[in-house]
Amino acid sequence: MSSPNVHDKKTMRAVVYEGKPFEIKVRDDWPKPTIQMPEDAIVRITTAALCGSEAHIYRGFFGSHNPPWVMGHEAVGIVVEVGSATEQFKVGDRVLIPFGTDAGHYVVDSTLTPDIPMYGAGGDFRPDNGGCQAEYVRVSYADDSLVAIPDTVSSDIDWLFLSDIFPTAWAGLDFSGFEPGDAVAVFGCGPVGLMCVYAAALRGASQVFAVDSVRARLDKAASLGAIPIDFTSEDGPASAQILRRRPEGVKRAVDCVGFEAVNHRLKPQQNYVINECIRVASVGGGIGQVGVYMASPTSKGVPRGGEVDPVYEINLSEAWPKSLSIKMGVCPIYELLPRLFELVKTGRARLGWLVSATMGIEDAPKAYERFEKKLEIKVVFRFPWAHGVDGDVAAAVKADEEHAVTDGKNGHRGEIPIPKKKLPIHSHPRNRRPFVG
Repeated sequence: MSSPNVHDKKTMRAVVYEGKPFEIKVRDDWPKPTIQMPEDAIVRITTAALCGSEAHIYRGFFGSHNPPWVMGHEAVGIVVEVGSATEQFKVGDRVLIPFGTDAGHYVVDSTLTPDIPMYGAGGDFRPDNGGCQAEYVRVSYADDSLVAIPDTVSSDIDWLFLSDIFPTAWAGLDFSGFEPGDAVAVFGCGPVGLMCVYAAALRGASQVFAVDSVRARLDKAASLGAIPIDFTSEDGPASAQILRRRPEGVKRAVDCVGFEAVNHRLKPQQNYVINECIRVASVGGGIGQVGVYMASPTSKGVPRGGEVDPVYEINLSEAWPKSLSIKMGVCPIYELLPRLFELVKTGRARLGWLVSATMGIEDAPKAYERFEKKLEIKVVFRFPWAHGVDGDVAAAVKADEEHAVTDGKNGHRGEIPIPKKKLPIHSHPRNRRPFVG
């Protein structure tokens, strides 16, 4: 039998996109999710985040055909209900929610059309997925889709960015063929790009160039040890600036921008970043692309879809003589999580430095507006019941900070204990389908 839900209310607060660009609403009448399959779990969200993928939806370029839907795909929470076949989790467990659920079955055959399960993008990205910028979310195939995290001595922020942006940034380096000692150029210093800068340094890059035009982002990249490159400056395009500093080019380049790329005059040019990557990559180098590249026909949910051209002109005449490798796609998050989990658990990777603002869910419209105007780098939404605090968001944040352990040096987290139960990522071979971040 399913464990009883601890709250009888049938509706919840949620951040909802209704198909109008640059507008989201906080609704308190959204149906609360319920157990639908024996393998399900219901998670009460304690902390969620705002990601660049939501910005694509917010602008009307990406998402499902039929709105409305709940936004958000990065979250940490507490299990409040489980289905009868859910074995690894119980009510009260603290969990990380990766951005897409497990497929729920073993895949042996090749497919032509990808299955892209993703929270917060509507029914076309698997109809059973809701969104994480809400009080509750239903997780299908919970035993394989959730990640157990310590329920003591750690902050939500210690774990939150394992749900998407840190693994996606790591995957971008992997796609580029990165090895310790390589020089790297990271194009785009939004949340994923800054995490890529951080990951490159963590993995032993000899030199990192960080390309953007927003001063706060470039300053943050510089604080991580990168060389900031303003691609709109009078010094010329990013490729020219990098090659003046490093005439031999960089061994690896990572595109963290995607289809909304703009050129050095800030005019939309979808192929701009990939061709900049080709220009700066040295012979035998590699390019990784983790920015979103998807073209959808215009619909109620994607009202500006027709503005995205699915065809790109790529300078192969420059890439081919260099013997470049180019790999792109969505992050294989469940393949990466065991290693990245260990980095966070031991304190080797500390990810909270990225947060620029903490808000309550009621402030979501303001958060989206500020993120759109590049006034915030990374916004997190906190719910006041975090760690049992039923007051305001500020009280929840204070309790969360007191709940964590610091090492007394610059406020960094100390080593985090090993979870009581194993990370629910199986060691036996599984052909998992990749997810989008």
